[in-house]
Amino acid sequence: MPIEFTHVPGKPANGSFFYDFAETATKLSLIEDSGFRKLVVDDPAGLLTNMDIAAQTLDRNGSLEVVLTHWAGVIDPTVAARQLAALDRRGGGRLSLRMLSEPLEDSDAEARPVGHGVVWQRIDEYLVLLKRLWSNDRPFDHEGAFYSVRSGFVPRKGPHGADLVIRLGGQSGTALKVAGKHADVFELAAGSPNEVRQLMERARSAAAEHGRRGRLRFALPVRIHPDGWTGTPDHKAVEIAGPPARLALALLPYAALGIEEFMIGGIDRPGEIARIGRETITLVANSLARREAEVPQPGMPASRPFAGIHAGR
Repeated sequence: MPIEFTHVPGKPANGSFFYDFAETATKLSLIEDSGFRKLVVDDPAGLLTNMDIAAQTLDRNGSLEVVLTHWAGVIDPTVAARQLAALDRRGGGRLSLRMLSEPLEDSDAEARPVGHGVVWQRIDEYLVLLKRLWSNDRPFDHEGAFYSVRSGFVPRKGPHGADLVIRLGGQSGTALKVAGKHADVFELAAGSPNEVRQLMERARSAAAEHGRRGRLRFALPVRIHPDGWTGTPDHKAVEIAGPPARLALALLPYAALGIEEFMIGGIDRPGEIARIGRETITLVANSLARREAEVPQPGMPASRPFAGIHAGR
């Protein structure tokens, strides 16, 4: 499967990436034309603003997929399921749900101890309810540790139904158990290739417990410092600076691990977006395509070893 690139807008001190949608519409076209397939919506204003921004983004372009950042507990599951199904319909199936872990509210804290495990238990129950609401053909009741639902039903399902893409991350055993049960895309923590490989295997093992090992795809966050285009790649891929070819070269070892998506942050100016798309994304795609072409087929002689790309300035 070809590598996909996702644009992660920054959070400038003077406002949001989406503060002026006339300007944002131009940026969306540029992001799309530059080779990005997805756009993360994670506005500082929070969940309800994210939903509004996601709707406007889906309306203003025809092919970018929207990765909507979401938290359990902010909205009642039945209300959330209806709104998310409506967004999925609005975008013609171009929506995915990125679940982040957040502390429970103070009102919840008064009722039960707050801890890491509790937060993930609530996420688990929330996702179970969303999926059930997106697939059931008649109302149902639910009484759980965190949610009480009476006659829960979403009459108009989204194009994906209960198969809306769910994105999760985390490194603890508790987080991995929930991700193994629900995640279609696992957002990795940045690290060296060896560290990333180990986390991928832990996530696959957690998914295997639910018969989902083969369904899990992986995304790696990468932050780029384009100013000056000088320096050397950070060995952990947390922050990368350098010429476009060097940026592409730094990503190839991670692609070789089986990562199918790079979440690129740190490039919000039009010139930066265009250059990353024109040079880095193209170089990565071409290098991987050449490597695939050079893999010998059964009965065919091996071609010369894959030379990669040159990282010179």
